[in-house]
Amino acid sequence: MEIWDLLRQAAPTMLRGVGYTLLFALSSMLGGLVLGFVLAVARIVPWKFVHWPAAVYVSLMRGTPLLVQIFVVYYGLPSVGIEFSPLSAGVLTLSLNAGAYLSESLRGAILGVTRGQWSASYSLGLTYPQTLRYVVVPQAVRIAVPSMSNTLISLIKDTSLVSVITVTELMLSTKEIIAVTFRPLPLYIAAAMVYWFLSICFEALQHRLEKKLGRAHQS
Repeated sequence: MEIWDLLRQAAPTMLRGVGYTLLFALSSMLGGLVLGFVLAVARIVPWKFVHWPAAVYVSLMRGTPLLVQIFVVYYGLPSVGIEFSPLSAGVLTLSLNAGAYLSESLRGAILGVTRGQWSASYSLGLTYPQTLRYVVVPQAVRIAVPSMSNTLISLIKDTSLVSVITVTELMLSTKEIIAVTFRPLPLYIAAAMVYWFLSICFEALQHRLEKKLGRAHQS
């Protein structure tokens, strides 16, 4: 019963942390989608002056640890006069990181649309941007749903890293409770179960969305 009492006492603080975790994950996913789409298009256009900077950015963000990126944005940029609040720094860094991964998912999905779709669009008089917007992107999004959902689930777990810049999300909330109660094992296990529960919820939403998009495609 002692453990249950501990968890009941910790629940309000941890739930507030869950709210910040979801805020970080969903905000970063939205920002990452916008950036990812821009990068994906930049990497498939034939202009090298657009293609290469996007490719270097994706390689840099995927090839360096997210924790280092957080430190650069929050602790490093103030040295050149650019400062962010912990909340803004966390969302910005996660968005920049997620955008690199989402761009690869979207690029692969766009390239997965058959050339016949492009040719048919051009024969109807659509321009390249119109073909992307009305024909290719809607199909690519359906193809990319599983990988984009995996990115969102990863973001939920990656939010734990922003605790190092004093953002009171789930992990930092748990650490604060541990500092008072000195009971790390049950509280860390509880936090792990919360992350797992959130992942299961978003996985269920992913499966429902895939089925819905599949039925829409068949009809």
